[in-house]
Amino acid sequence: MLLRTVVRVSSGTRLLPFLAGFIVIALGDNLSEWVTPHYWLSATGTASLALSFVGPACAGAGAWEGSRLRRARISDQNAVRSPLAIAFPLLLPVFVMGLVGMTAALLVSAAAADVGFGMPDPGILAVEAVLLAANTLVGFVLGRLWAPIVAVPVTLIASFVANAYPVSWSIVWIRHLVGGGLQDCCVLDQSLDVWALVSAGAFGTGVCLSAAVLIQYRKAVPAVVAAAALLAAGLAGGVASAHGMGADPVTSRPAGDLVCDHGRPRICLWPEMDQRADMVRAESRKAVARLRQAGVAVPATLTMADRPGPDETKLAIGPGISALGVPTGVAAGLLPQSPACADNGEPYPAADAYGPVGAWLSLAAGASPRTLTNRVAPPELALAQHVLKQSRQVQLDWYERNTRAMRSCDAAPQLSIDGSHG
Repeated sequence: MLLRTVVRVSSGTRLLPFLAGFIVIALGDNLSEWVTPHYWLSATGTASLALSFVGPACAGAGAWEGSRLRRARISDQNAVRSPLAIAFPLLLPVFVMGLVGMTAALLVSAAAADVGFGMPDPGILAVEAVLLAANTLVGFVLGRLWAPIVAVPVTLIASFVANAYPVSWSIVWIRHLVGGGLQDCCVLDQSLDVWALVSAGAFGTGVCLSAAVLIQYRKAVPAVVAAAALLAAGLAGGVASAHGMGADPVTSRPAGDLVCDHGRPRICLWPEMDQRADMVRAESRKAVARLRQAGVAVPATLTMADRPGPDETKLAIGPGISALGVPTGVAAGLLPQSPACADNGEPYPAADAYGPVGAWLSLAAGASPRTLTNRVAPPELALAQHVLKQSRQVQLDWYERNTRAMRSCDAAPQLSIDGSHG
């Protein structure tokens, strides 16, 4: 059969317009809402959300193509080509349908992120292709076993459960086998954990090889044993790669990607901040000058790195930051990290100090009280404004006393000040 004929009559060709429309219309908001602006890695990861729907579409179409061969009884004839050679042109349009569907998802997320010159993450794209191939091949295998009235709906539903549901399960490693964690990657200071790609790639490759053996040799006992062994090997590799990985497969982004200037203080921003870099640097230096005038010690470097180094502090801003939000971003980096005892569940009385102290730092850095109304409770903002009216030394003593308490689980904060109700 000519390739153009195969493409014309393929279920993948007929499904493609509906799949693309579903992705753009039904998934458009989901693909746009959480993507990190200007960050190609985030756009690529967010687009993987569509795998939960494109994968089942490939599986269902693959099952239909397998059922067509079953009804035609091709295997009962003396075929010149091998079963895999016969299956390939039938499944190629289905696989291409999946690729086009994922491309549509990527275009939606990339448009929402307003990414500039660059390219999608090739690792994520490769894993998506492997998983689409796995869904297509498994669907074809099941289609060869059952009539289309059974094979297509069963395969479609089973594939949706396998692709979409693991993300909601408490057993974390399962989601990584099907690339379920990729959609949560990444904010600007994060990179994708490469082991998430290895996990999904190993499992998907095992499924593909197992299905290919069954297509080629069908129900022969050695083939079934070999297919089971390949599947087990892929599963073992995927599970081992995902061992110890959290729900979100992310790591700290390399600090070498930062763009640092030579001003005082030194300010290091991610390349995606280039459009706002001049504004951020100018407003950050104004905020630092105000804080130092208030007596607050500010390190020599402000950085957007996930884990600031010695004599550095976190510049807690995002790509959509405005000039009004920069002082709060500078102030947030000066708040002490919660101690390990608090992270372990021990009583932490100083937790109540974060709101008032953070609000005071923001106000001292030049933030408008209106920008803090959605960040802290009204009583905490009122307390911070009252502290700001005191003398410089009283304010500094209050700040240092409470930040010392915030660094341990043994000390209670002393938020009250004459005339306040903290």
